[in-house]
Amino acid sequence: MSPRHPGSSSLRQAGFGLRFIAPVLIGPVLNPINTTMIAVALVPIARDFGIASSTVIWLVAGLYLASAIAQPTMGKLADLLGPKRIYLVGLVLVLIGGVLPVLDRTFAGVVAARVLIGVGTSAAYPSALTLIRDRAARLDAATPPALLSAISIASLTTGAVGPALAGVLIEALDWRAIFLVNVPLAILAMVMSVFWLPSDRIRPAVSRDAPLLVSIDPVGILLFAGTIAALLVFLLDPGSGHWGLLAAAILLAGLLAYWELRRPKPFLDLRMLGRNAALSRTYARLFLVYFSAYSMTYGFSQWLQGAAGFSSDTAGFLQLPTALLAGVASLVIARATALRRPLVLAGLLPCLGGLLLVTLTSGAPVWLLLGIAALFGVPQGLASVANQAALYRQAPADQLGVASGLSRTSIYLGAIVSSGVIGLTFGDRPTDGGIHTIGWLIIAATGVAALLALVDRTLGDPREQATDDVPAGAGLSR
Repeated sequence: MSPRHPGSSSLRQAGFGLRFIAPVLIGPVLNPINTTMIAVALVPIARDFGIASSTVIWLVAGLYLASAIAQPTMGKLADLLGPKRIYLVGLVLVLIGGVLPVLDRTFAGVVAARVLIGVGTSAAYPSALTLIRDRAARLDAATPPALLSAISIASLTTGAVGPALAGVLIEALDWRAIFLVNVPLAILAMVMSVFWLPSDRIRPAVSRDAPLLVSIDPVGILLFAGTIAALLVFLLDPGSGHWGLLAAAILLAGLLAYWELRRPKPFLDLRMLGRNAALSRTYARLFLVYFSAYSMTYGFSQWLQGAAGFSSDTAGFLQLPTALLAGVASLVIARATALRRPLVLAGLLPCLGGLLLVTLTSGAPVWLLLGIAALFGVPQGLASVANQAALYRQAPADQLGVASGLSRTSIYLGAIVSSGVIGLTFGDRPTDGGIHTIGWLIIAATGVAALLALVDRTLGDPREQATDDVPAGAGLSR
């Protein structure tokens, strides 16, 4: 379809009204807010159950492991079975995960709740993008840039305020409140989705030249899940010597590649990723930037409470500059079309923050702690919006669900590696030496991310850039 001019389409504006936007926005925020709220709760949970930092970090790992596998899977199912249906199934899982720690007061029950929340919230982002794509196709209109940016900004903002919200909830009630807060949010999202989102029955016809089971590719999904699970469990505690897990991950990855390269409708389209170097670079940047962001979020929070002696609510509020500046930065570049400069800055600014981390001691003044948090806020805003814009520019339109899910998998891979690094560097308790090591790793990772953005020719203004690095059919504008 030939695109209409985004500024001249009143039909497009009417078609993306509040009743469509509200449920599309509320679901994707559930994952980031759950990923960051837990950062402030790790210390009180470890204290309640009498477990070490290296054990409690499984609450971070459980959600990310589940999400890394479920995001592209849910995206595939949303493409094939309908985004509204998959979205609602995910919200039911979030609801169950929210009440489980109250019903099962064991550490295993808390881990299970995090896994359920991870799988459930994984349905929201790819379903939201598929819903937007379907609506644009029905209206024969361009996908509104403001709506795409709104998803990124809403997710970023809620994720950034997660530590502060968790601090308030924990101090006012207890750490189980960060799970229960999902219940009203999931119910609200379900009600709005049922009544306001269009039925899957009226979505544009999906071209299917293979049986449904072949299109879903369950064997590919299982091999992908096994590969990710074995790799991430190994990375959680690389010092334990579980080399069998690494060997299993390599073997499963080989089987996955063998299987997918021979499928007519692969779950993981390796040929597309090989041809689309720009999209592959975006996935690599997401991994590096979010490894750094979550190393800061979880590592800094634990260090503030365990080494510097701050309470959980104070530790949360000390990270508020991150939330505020991330929101400001994301708004500033919401309509940007040239993406190289913000993505280079998103790599360079955390390098400065990392340099400050390597100088920290437990007696550091509050103004320095606030300054470090602020340095990590701006790059989070830049990276969130600009990388999502790059994904939309580079991903094939007919693989949007899986492509968007894989972008989140890249983020979760970064987060799970950060969890392993934190457990390895802190051990039984956070130390100054551990936060220094995390600082050096942040410098290395974000420096590479900045270099990847600097050399990527596809990140310029799309009206001026060369297009030979992006295959025909990529991009989502209609």
